[in-house]
Amino acid sequence: MMKKVSLKDIANKVGVSTALVSYVLNNQKEGRIRKEVAQRIKETAKQLNYRTNLAARSLKTNRTFTIGLVVADISNSYFSTLARIIEDAADQNNYTVIFGSSDENSKKSGKLIETLLNRQVDGLIISPPENSECQVESLIQEDIPFVLIDRYFPAIKTNYVAIDNYKAAYEAVEHFIETGRKKIGMITYESSIFTLTERTRGYQAALKEQAISFNKNWLKGLSADNRGKSVEKAIDDLLKGPQVIDALLFSTNTLAVAGLRYINSLNIKVPGELAIISFDQTEAFDLFYAPLTYIKQPLHEIGQMATKILLENIGKHNEPVQLNIRAELVIRESTEAQKYKRILD
Repeated sequence: MMKKVSLKDIANKVGVSTALVSYVLNNQKEGRIRKEVAQRIKETAKQLNYRTNLAARSLKTNRTFTIGLVVADISNSYFSTLARIIEDAADQNNYTVIFGSSDENSKKSGKLIETLLNRQVDGLIISPPENSECQVESLIQEDIPFVLIDRYFPAIKTNYVAIDNYKAAYEAVEHFIETGRKKIGMITYESSIFTLTERTRGYQAALKEQAISFNKNWLKGLSADNRGKSVEKAIDDLLKGPQVIDALLFSTNTLAVAGLRYINSLNIKVPGELAIISFDQTEAFDLFYAPLTYIKQPLHEIGQMATKILLENIGKHNEPVQLNIRAELVIRESTEAQKYKRILD
């Protein structure tokens, strides 16, 4: 069996003290050490295949330099991109990320959080599912550092980073109206998640502000189960009823992808007969014959800020940081006003 390389082995080869090697390899006090010496230490450690003794390091610093990340669904491009951004931001600070998907299930979320805490992570970044308030309150009581992303509970005072969902939906509806649409539908999930309820509230508020009478049949709240068939039925109701819509807002990219597939099979002209906007971006929007206008969430800012807030809270008792970042409406062909007007002429 190959002998484990120690800090002393590296120190003997470079001709410096073991303490100095420890400082360099643990990124401590490097500013006080000559760059050429620090570089020699790092190169020697690499040549000797030195591996940090994480158990010993943890005992000394009372940290494992790991972060737990719980997202709703890692297969969703929104969350996979966000996870990568958090992973990169953590790596820049010498932290490793361990993550899992809750599948929008509070029991699974609780199990993941418990598993991550048992692995002694230094803190958590969580996208909480519906009905998980008790888990968040428990983390507060146990004084565990954590940050909520994408979703949060307004009644619970804690760290979070999210977009202003109300304003994002409001501005999307405003854009529909500016391009001549007045019968505006919305497809969302039936959920108490604050992110989604704020999007619905923004949608309704924009209609009221523009003196457009809200028709309750324009708003379709779907169960997350059997999403494809539910979306198809909702679109049929919106496009074939007595109050046919001329614009449609999808509250998530997963709903939008299912909806676009069905709309395409109906030969509905977009944007001529129907203008479309969706929250979040996905490559599928580029493949649709009329590239979709979408609400772009600043994922890099969300991921980097969440990581920064968490790391600043580890081992401290800072006041909660609560960020609502503005999203950007990226206007593309699916809401083009000129084509809509040509159809009306």
